[in-house]
Amino acid sequence: MNPGRLRSLCLSFNAAVEDFPFSPEITVFKVCGKMFALSWIDAEPLKVNLKCDPDDAVRLRGEYPGLITPGYHMNKRHWNTVDLTGGLPDRLVRELVEDSYDLVVAGLPRAERLRLDRA
Repeated sequence: MNPGRLRSLCLSFNAAVEDFPFSPEITVFKVCGKMFALSWIDAEPLKVNLKCDPDDAVRLRGEYPGLITPGYHMNKRHWNTVDLTGGLPDRLVRELVEDSYDLVVAGLPRAERLRLDRA
């Protein structure tokens, strides 16, 4: 995974946008104004913070120690930091990003979810 592929993946989801609310160095991907991914996209090593079900978060950290860790500067119960330097299968990374997006969409008001379904 490289910065361009991460950006393309995050923006491939319905109504996903890229934003820089904290600084020009911190890329935030949002859906309907809610963050589902955050990355210092030009930093080495490339990492991304992703929302995660709390039970899955703990399981993933145990399965991939050092590569999936509690979310840096985030609620550690609901967010993981994922190292994208090549130790994880691309399929897993795609699933983690999609799961993060889906969790955020599930928390949106019903009217917004319906709008996303129609778009």
